Amino acid sequence: MRKYLFGTGIIAAFTGGMTLLRGLRENEPFTWRTALAWLSWGISLALAVGAIVDVRRASRGELIANDSPVHGREKKLVKRRIEG
Repeated sequence: MRKYLFGTGIIAAFTGGMTLLRGLRENEPFTWRTALAWLSWGISLALAVGAIVDVRRASRGELIANDSPVHGREKKLVKRRIEG
């Protein structure tokens, strides 16, 4: 589970969220740019979680979508899971 939580996508989403939270404390008005930044952060977090789910499914031998970044490497992930 540690390899999923400390993946680069999750770490990047976490640090981006922390930056956005710091920006809220500075009493600046909520503008459309702020809304787009939060939307972008939400999309980044969703993509990072989706990649984690795909890697986990592929390593268990389950089917994953063709547009997944790990598509085509399922056999390698299953072999890695069986070995250790």
